[in-house]
Amino acid sequence: MHRLFAFALAGTVLLGASPPAHAKRPILAEGARMHGTNGMNVGPDGRLYVASFLGNEIAVVNRKSGAIVDHLDASDGIDGPDDLTFGPDGSLYWTSLIPGNVVRHAPSGEITQQFVAPGVNPITFSDTGRLFVALDFFGDGLYEVDPELSAPPRHIASNLGFLNGMDWGPDGRLYGPIWTQGRVISIDVDSCTGAVDPEVECDLQTVADGFFIPAAAKFDALGRLHVVDQNGEVVRVDIETGEKEVIAELTPGLDNLAFDAQGKLYVSSASDAFIVRIDPNGHVHTLQSGGMLLPGGVAVTTECGAESVYVGDLASLRKFDGETGAPLGVERSFLGQSEFHAPSTVSADGSNLILTAWFSSVVQTYDPSTATVLETYSNFVSPLNAVRFQGDLVVAELGAGPGAARVVRQTAGGPVTLAPMTVPSGLAVSGGDLWAADWATGEVLQVVAGGATLSPPLVVAEGLDQPEGMAVDLDGTLLVVETGKRRLLRVDPSTGDTWVVKKHLKVGLDAITGTVPTYALSGVAVGPSGTIYVAGDKDNVLYRF
Repeated sequence: MHRLFAFALAGTVLLGASPPAHAKRPILAEGARMHGTNGMNVGPDGRLYVASFLGNEIAVVNRKSGAIVDHLDASDGIDGPDDLTFGPDGSLYWTSLIPGNVVRHAPSGEITQQFVAPGVNPITFSDTGRLFVALDFFGDGLYEVDPELSAPPRHIASNLGFLNGMDWGPDGRLYGPIWTQGRVISIDVDSCTGAVDPEVECDLQTVADGFFIPAAAKFDALGRLHVVDQNGEVVRVDIETGEKEVIAELTPGLDNLAFDAQGKLYVSSASDAFIVRIDPNGHVHTLQSGGMLLPGGVAVTTECGAESVYVGDLASLRKFDGETGAPLGVERSFLGQSEFHAPSTVSADGSNLILTAWFSSVVQTYDPSTATVLETYSNFVSPLNAVRFQGDLVVAELGAGPGAARVVRQTAGGPVTLAPMTVPSGLAVSGGDLWAADWATGEVLQVVAGGATLSPPLVVAEGLDQPEGMAVDLDGTLLVVETGKRRLLRVDPSTGDTWVVKKHLKVGLDAITGTVPTYALSGVAVGPSGTIYVAGDKDNVLYRF
């Protein structure tokens, strides 16, 4: 187990501390301005363009103030953008990671796209106007693409080990990090035959190694190579000797970088969604503070009489003071480097936590006091939520196809289906009673009553608009986050009576293509004090009522 960043205090300048909560102020903690900051580049207009994969947008950022002055969204053909670049004619190009498309936004406003392959990620132009992309995570390869997106993509190499954010060197070679191998390479793209082993079939050289997880590499105007490492280091590399110099140490989870004409370096974060500027003299300026980027599940524990709130943030697990909103810690996961999987949802299990990660199809039990994974279950397909019930694990499992979605109980004898569902979402437990929400049908169902499984389940409430997180309040009523109408409901499970607790919540962020319908799954939890906590994924906030 490689535990890089166990629950350490998150009080750096990049993770701005939340102000103290006020009784009349419903927002307990505020997160980042964007839902992750990924690929970035300075445009012909001198502004910084930043792709947000999870936020499904490309933001146009003022390089001095960090203000978002414009943005492209789904109406502009945006669909999970990961990286971007500009062509010689000023066209903006970006990659859509899951659909596998390269998209062009011409100066005329015309938008065209071409399918390459799922996982298309880094994108860059050579100095001679040739366009190249590579695949990550859903595929592994390097392609040359027609800038007009007309001629078919030309396959160059496979099995590189996930070539990520890349750039052209002064020697005419393509440079980039190999995500899974801790090294930066250079390739003569015209030497490759497209065969299975690029080490043999390409003129491929290791430039530098010994990185944790290198994510992107770019050259400055002086021809010096710079690399961002997921461990938080920004490294300058001598391409002749491979010698490395750390020029900045930032919060882990770095994603990409870009230079402007003045030699200022901009760095983005996939885990915390911050943007910083590093001046040539090494000064680091925060343009956008980081923090929560896609808050979902919420759990409350009590420590020394004080309530602590845990939030599953998709890229990390975050801890907040339940009274002041102060950030108390964060744990991140890194691909292949830790057994811990950052969760989309989290529920309390005594002093431990139950974590679900739909993107890696993992459910875990976790001890936050020691930052230790106690159990890992990989037998669920796209688990959307999980709770402890009468000693067993109960999981809302989306499954792999039509008819596969269900609420399932993991017993000593194996998994037992409690109820078939369309899109299972919220789960709530009280003694021997278990309730589940169906995001697609708008129903709240009692699945188990007094320890006995109900077949069919009892419909407690219906006609809801995309119900997600659920919790049992101290009076025995159910709290339900109705994301479709952006409100918190209270349901009496004995009568089915329903009424509104809070309106106008910033919940219900639209899912991007290829992800689960519930996406972040806005959670709700009730502390021993009776305080209600709700995750607001749209604005990256944690509410306290």
